[in-house]
Amino acid sequence: MPQGLDPNGPLRIAYLTYRGKPHVGGQGVYTRHLTKALLDLGHEVEVFGGQPYPVLDDRITLTKLPSLDLFNDHYPGRFPAFWEFKTREDLLEVGVFSTGVFPEPLAFSARVHRHLAPRAQEFDLIHDNQCLGWGIKRLEKIIPTIVTLHHPITRDRALEMTAAPNFYKRWSIGRWYSFVKMQGKVASKMPRVVVVSENSINDIHADMGVALDRMRLVPVGVDPELFTPLPHVERKPGRLITTASADVALKGLAYLIEAMTVLRKEGREISLTIIGRPKPGKSMDLIDRYNLHPHIEFVSGVSDERIVELYAEAELAVVPSLYEGFSLPAIEAMCTGTPLVATDGGALPEVTGADGETVFRCAAGDVSSLSRSIRHALDQPEARAEIGVNGRQRVTERWSWRHCAELTVDQYREVLDMPDNIAKLQRNGRL
Repeated sequence: MPQGLDPNGPLRIAYLTYRGKPHVGGQGVYTRHLTKALLDLGHEVEVFGGQPYPVLDDRITLTKLPSLDLFNDHYPGRFPAFWEFKTREDLLEVGVFSTGVFPEPLAFSARVHRHLAPRAQEFDLIHDNQCLGWGIKRLEKIIPTIVTLHHPITRDRALEMTAAPNFYKRWSIGRWYSFVKMQGKVASKMPRVVVVSENSINDIHADMGVALDRMRLVPVGVDPELFTPLPHVERKPGRLITTASADVALKGLAYLIEAMTVLRKEGREISLTIIGRPKPGKSMDLIDRYNLHPHIEFVSGVSDERIVELYAEAELAVVPSLYEGFSLPAIEAMCTGTPLVATDGGALPEVTGADGETVFRCAAGDVSSLSRSIRHALDQPEARAEIGVNGRQRVTERWSWRHCAELTVDQYREVLDMPDNIAKLQRNGRL
């Protein structure tokens, strides 16, 4: 550690999250639990966030940097009224939006740069949670900076392009994801990139050009005291549960609905709880087409305790994703002792373990494989019970938020020990 900075002392951290949706793993869930764990280790954390704002521990200061909120749940893609424009960042946001590009990472990075640059003397370090706008690169020249990359958004883009029905839709998706090029350039210049799985490290290197020696593996965590089995809650026969923060190709919800339809046609009484809001898209179209509304329940805005109860009521949890950089829903389900069916998409095999031991594995993007795995699991109560027990053991032995925070702090201290960052700390009066 730099001379004058206590190698074991508390750090003052500016944590950035351009979106903090409370029940989205890489946004609000990661932010809430990591910042709390950092605080519990004795560090000071101030969170700078855009809408939807994260839900944080009461002891943590949230500095709100409001956007125009063009993609809120109620009016996604809305155009703002003239009286909403209050800053040059607002004009930047709507200008980028008007060209068909997702504007939030760039606009948030500009807002947070304007806010944080004059406060450089207050912080030892910035931790950016996958914003990676040009403003973050500018801040890194002033304040030591580390970033978290959960997975390369290039994978989201590729899957949505593949699912697009026509040329115009593919062109539109390409425009929307134009911000990915900026993120790749910014990430490749960061001195340290925290990544949540080995699979994501390899994909980020391949897709975004981030050097392998700049990346470090820091898996996310789970709270085993909260996500715990509830033996007094009776499981409902045929009940499945999944998490869907958005109806996008990457999450594979449409494949699960198709598989559910296959199983119901066999005469099975299958029902599904979806943790998330119903949103227009392919999945809702399938629910309408197959008249599945009586058998599918969307649940949102509930407490973590209620989510644990919902897992306890289900015979199976399902992660049908085509790609995951880690998958918090997978380890949360496993931690409750609920048997898990998961695909082989992205990092899921790395996270969920061996097929038949800790998970029922199926092929990503394959309705037949998914329905077969669910059928097999439902027909094998002893195997379900064993996988539920083994799955919880796997998670509790490997992942906790405290361990995630400890490893993250190790990376903070390594970054602060870099000569360029020692000079920044000296200029800012932190040494």
